[in-house]
Parts: sequence; structure tokens; C-alpha cells
Amino acid sequence: MLAANLFQYRPYRIGHPVSLKPFLPMIWIGGFALVNLLYIAFACPYDLAPDEAHYWEWSRHLDYCYYSKGPLVAWLIRLSCELFGNTAFAVRLPAVISGAALLAGMYRLSGRSPWLLPAALCVPAFSAVSVLMTIDPPCLACWAWAAVFTLKAMNGSGRSWIAAGVFVAIGTLAKPTMLLFPVCVAAMRLFESGAQLRTLPYGSLRSFFAFLLISALGFLPMLIWNLAHDGLGFRHALGHAGANEKAPGLLGPLGFLGGQIGLLLGLGFYAFVRAAWSNRNTTDPSTKLLCWLSVPIVVFFLLFSVRAVGQPNWAAVAYVTGFPLAIAWLVRNIHIRGMKTTVAIVAVIGLGLNFYLRFPNVARPALAQLVPDPTPLKPAPVRQLDPTARLSGWKALAAEVDEVRTKVRTETGWEPKLAAMTWSIPGALAFYCDGKPEVYSFGIALADRFSQFEVWRPNPVLDAQAFEGDTFVYVGAALPEGTFDRMELVKVGTYREAGVPLQTWEIWVCTGFRGFAVRPEPPRY
Repeated sequence: MLAANLFQYRPYRIGHPVSLKPFLPMIWIGGFALVNLLYIAFACPYDLAPDEAHYWEWSRHLDYCYYSKGPLVAWLIRLSCELFGNTAFAVRLPAVISGAALLAGMYRLSGRSPWLLPAALCVPAFSAVSVLMTIDPPCLACWAWAAVFTLKAMNGSGRSWIAAGVFVAIGTLAKPTMLLFPVCVAAMRLFESGAQLRTLPYGSLRSFFAFLLISALGFLPMLIWNLAHDGLGFRHALGHAGANEKAPGLLGPLGFLGGQIGLLLGLGFYAFVRAAWSNRNTTDPSTKLLCWLSVPIVVFFLLFSVRAVGQPNWAAVAYVTGFPLAIAWLVRNIHIRGMKTTVAIVAVIGLGLNFYLRFPNVARPALAQLVPDPTPLKPAPVRQLDPTARLSGWKALAAEVDEVRTKVRTETGWEPKLAAMTWSIPGALAFYCDGKPEVYSFGIALADRFSQFEVWRPNPVLDAQAFEGDTFVYVGAALPEGTFDRMELVKVGTYREAGVPLQTWEIWVCTGFRGFAVRPEPPRY
């Protein structure tokens, strides 16, 4: 059995020598959390990512749901910032805690395998969710512990269904993907034969239905919010589903599989597939649960990718429960010729990628040699190879915006309003500019998708009369003629690290706001 000793109690006897071995998992997890705390406090070279800054902006407007996501990420960030101030450390602290909880849950699901923790720490994806605060860290941690308590419930603890439902409900407040958890568990029960249902100690039917009901409660705030906001979040979900775009066809599944292979460094995904196939007829409850909480998720998003181009992290929850399966398969098959060498090579590659992702300037100049020289059309070509480039430069941009704000304030005596071209920039400006000012988005007037900035009212795009005649400091490309009485490009900047250009920007002073012409096409959600 994969997790036969999952919840065994081992009493300590007086007089026996104390061994550190039982404490090694806590040392692994606690040490990893401590390293991450020190990293985000003193060594992290990154500014807040656009998503992180956007969620911080949400936390300044607390609500029971938001346009594209549930409220948990904003609640956690606000709680942390109230305790430790509006700092990047405070924004990312919940990710560190969630990452430690995720590793602890996965370790329990693996049957306390000694290989699970070192293997997980070699996978950059698991390391990243432990320092960057997005919706994924709390969702993945809740998925892990919902599975732990579901396994306890399957082993006879009826009350554990309640705890599992609570974790599902909390996780749903972070990411609606969490709702696939009770769907998979219910499907597992439906596909059991009557004889198996009678022999497996699933707990009382009443407890199981309580689990489903409590799980559904996490979706209630999102449902109520969408009913009150004309279904904006549901439209956004349909947009992600490719409702307004051309279907990618077979290229979608190929891209999805490529993303999953990259996410688990190739070997991890291969081991997961082999483990799922070898356990297809398993009767062990713990292994069965891990299969049902991983394989259907990957298959679902694989089929879904025919209709829409997805992100690699869409199926991330599957590997919370699938990774222990993969590690168990690797341990059982480590004797295969070349397997030890392959595992060692992949581990070295994973650790190297982890180091690079945490300290990108070590290798960034080398990456810059692999791309063409910067041009006016592509001023930061290294971004093609370096996904971390978008996490740098926001503090420098905010400093230049503050210089322009000060100049406008000095010359006019008025405090200018701030705005940006797309939804992804205002949060960073609001976080890093002096005084943490309100920053608006001109996004939907410039063919960007709908965002939370259009939900908050008043805003310059939908409520132009409230801003008529105002002066804006604006970051982005040139605006349509007639939007302002006067528009002056005052700064064109390029941000570099280690001599490599990472991003560029244009800063405008726009006076006499008139409003945007009505766009004939509907906005993208």
C-alpha cells in the first residue's frame, strides 16, 4: 500500500535513545520555509510580479469575490500586510506558509516516503509557488490537505469528511479549479462496484454528503457576486475557455502536453503516466484516491486544450496528488538500467533551474547572447527566453513616474491622476509609487480585456464625466486623438539588469481629459 502507515501512531518510550530520523521531515519542511523567508526578506531580486501587485490592489478593496478569481488571495495578502506593512515581504509571506503546508500535505500523502521532499524541492514549479503569491499556493495547499483528510475518511474516520469539505471550500475561495476535487471523489465512489462500497470503510453516507455540501459553500460567494455583476466572472471563464477565439485544434493538446512535461522536468511527468497506468486496477484505497485526484484532472484539461490554449498551471492541482504516485513508481523502478543516472541528471537540472529562477542575473547575460540584438520593435528580446524578466523594473518605473508627478505638481499645483495602458501595470505603480496612490487602467478602451478596474467605479473609461478636465500621468503607448486636450511624451525609459534590457516604457503627461470614444466591438472578458 502506498500510504499504509499514513496515520500510525508511534509512542515514545522512556529510556530509549532519541533518534533525529522521525524529525527529518519537519527539518526539511521547516528549513525550506526558513530559507524562503530569508530569501523574500533579504535576497529576492524581483519586484512584485504584475499578478502579485494586482492581487495586492484587490486587498485594498476587500470584497467577497472579484472579477476573475475568488477572494482568498486578497484576504491573505491584506491580513499579512496589516501585520507586517505594505511590503513585498508581507505580500509574499502567505506563499511561504502555503508552500510549507503543501509540502507537508504531499509528504503525508506519499506514506511518509523519505524521497518525496527532496524530489519536490528539485522541481522549480514547487519552489516557485513557495515564494510568489498568486492564487496557486493556497489552492494547492488546500488540495493537499483535503486529500489527506479524505484518505482518513476512507479509512474509517467519518468526521474527516467534514475537514476535507472545509479545505475544499477554502481552496475554492482561491481558485474555482478546486471544485474538481469533490467531483473526482464522487466519481470514484460512483465507479466502485457495490461489493467494494460495502467493504471499503468510506464512512457514513451522511458524512459524505456533508462533505459535498460544505465543499459547495466555497463557490457560494462567487455565485452571489456574479449574479450581482451580470455574470462578469463567468464571462471571463468562458473567455478562458476560448468562447471568443478560434479553437487551436490538435496544436492545443500538443502545447498542453509540452507544458506538463516541462512543468515536471520530463522525468516526473513520465513517472506520473507510468504510475497511473500501472495502478489503473488497484484496490488499495490510498493509491486509488491519488489516481482519481490526478489522472481525471490531466485528462480533462488535455481534452479542454482542443478548444482553448491553456496555461501549464491549469492542471497543477493534479500533481499535488500525482507527484507522490510518480515518486513511488520511481522508487520501485530505480533498478531499471540507467534510471539512477537519469534521476541524478534531472535532479541536477532541477536544482540548477531553481538557482537560476531565484538569482537570474547569474545566467541572464548568457541568455542575452542567444537572442537578436534589441531593436525599436523588440527592445527587450531576452524576454523570449527569460520568463522572469516581467518581474523586474517596476520599482524603477514607479520612481520615474514619481519624478513626473512631482514636476506636474510643482508646475500646476494639482496632484495628477495616474493611469496605465493595460490591467497588469496599475497594481505595480500603486504599490511602488510614493503614497501608494490609486492608479486607473485605460485597458478596455485600448483593446485590452475586461478587468477588475472596470468593476470599481468611478473609472475614467466608463465614467468619463467624473474625470472631465483632469490631468493624468499615463504609462503606455500613444492614446487615440481627442482623448485629452494635450498629450506630451515626457519620458522613454529602458530598464536593464546586468546590462541586459528587460523592459521599456513610455510616460506621458496628458491634460484636459475628454473621455474615450465608444468602441464598436464588445470588450474581451
